[in-house]
Amino acid sequence: MTNIAYVNGDYQKIENAKVSIMDRGLLFADGVYEVAGVYKGVIIDNESHILRLQRSLNEIKLTLPIQLDELLLVQKKLIEINKLKEGTLYFHVTRGIGQTREFEFPEGPSPSLIMFVHHKQIMDLPIDRLNAKIMTLPDLRWKRRDIKSIALLPQVLAKQVAHENNCNEVWMYEDGFITEGGSSNAFIIKDNKLISRKNNEKILSGTTRQAVLKLLELEGLIFDERPFTIEEAYNADEAFFTSASVFVMPVISIDDRAINDGMPGKLTLKLRNLYENFAKSSIKKGK
Repeated sequence: MTNIAYVNGDYQKIENAKVSIMDRGLLFADGVYEVAGVYKGVIIDNESHILRLQRSLNEIKLTLPIQLDELLLVQKKLIEINKLKEGTLYFHVTRGIGQTREFEFPEGPSPSLIMFVHHKQIMDLPIDRLNAKIMTLPDLRWKRRDIKSIALLPQVLAKQVAHENNCNEVWMYEDGFITEGGSSNAFIIKDNKLISRKNNEKILSGTTRQAVLKLLELEGLIFDERPFTIEEAYNADEAFFTSASVFVMPVISIDDRAINDGMPGKLTLKLRNLYENFAKSSIKKGK
């Protein structure tokens, strides 16, 4: 299967793609990133990803190394070169290559842009793959989680612990309240009411989360935008998490406590179906 990456203007086989050891993304995790779903060769809700990328760049005083219209062309070309029909597109921007390892922003270097794809099924998953198990762990991240930073060591360590305990995702907590998942936004459902905390510096404003909230409004469903406790999660009628790569993923257990008798919830599955329909319609507009 073709696997070509984009690195600062060059298209290379991914095993040959390289960055300088002085790149600030490597030395300081000084950069931001996005992951977008791709279906039928088209990026799902790309406008939301671009807007969030631009916001993250602004927050860390960084700019794209190329014009926005050129970035869109690179995305399209990389998808075409890799013959990507379904999967994800990853792209990140770092502050570029400095002459020395100094913390202060270097003068002169152009930011680095890296992009690659991953072939995987994301749409129309069979029901036996819609059954995530969650583990809760303390949230050890920095205080600006609204920035989609490439500094992901706390999530890496937490998700590894979850993996070692046969769980698919970690939900992190702070002061007894769930913040979000290691790479997702967290939701619970109680008495037909959806609960998830408000967008602020404590969580990332997920593109899938935002789309789901709009769908809730269109369907007339009740959304209670507030933090929820670990205990509330244990006692939820249903639970799920959202991300660009898994859409709406039903949760069947949290810390080995069954949710909805260990089965995907009906309302969660309805939301997943609504989101898949939204994604399919968005790619028609994006072609």
